[in-house]
Amino acid sequence: MDFIHINDMQFYGYHGALAEENVLGQRFVISVVLVTDLKQAGTTDDLTATVNYAEVYEKVRSIAEGEPVKLIETVAERIAADLLESYPERVQSVRVKVVKPDPPIAGHYASVAVEIERGRRP
Repeated sequence: MDFIHINDMQFYGYHGALAEENVLGQRFVISVVLVTDLKQAGTTDDLTATVNYAEVYEKVRSIAEGEPVKLIETVAERIAADLLESYPERVQSVRVKVVKPDPPIAGHYASVAVEIERGRRP
């Protein structure tokens, strides 16, 4: 197995369970790991033999900055489903981490996050 990591993409979205989150918005930091076979791309230097990172970024951006949802779990699920559907021949599974650096929770902490892993069903 080989892996493509796209780390710490930053977006501004309006996701959250509280009304003010949907109005004011906030930052989200998203990382994805794609499980794929990179041997052909590595030996041929052919972009069509791998996954285009810029395309992945745009797919993640469209969800992160798109329709507001209550849960970052939903954001992660939508990203995973989109990436698996978009690259059926290339991506066997995907890991998605969605970080909410500044949620409206009283206390001292660095962030909250969810991380999911989804793969193809046999």
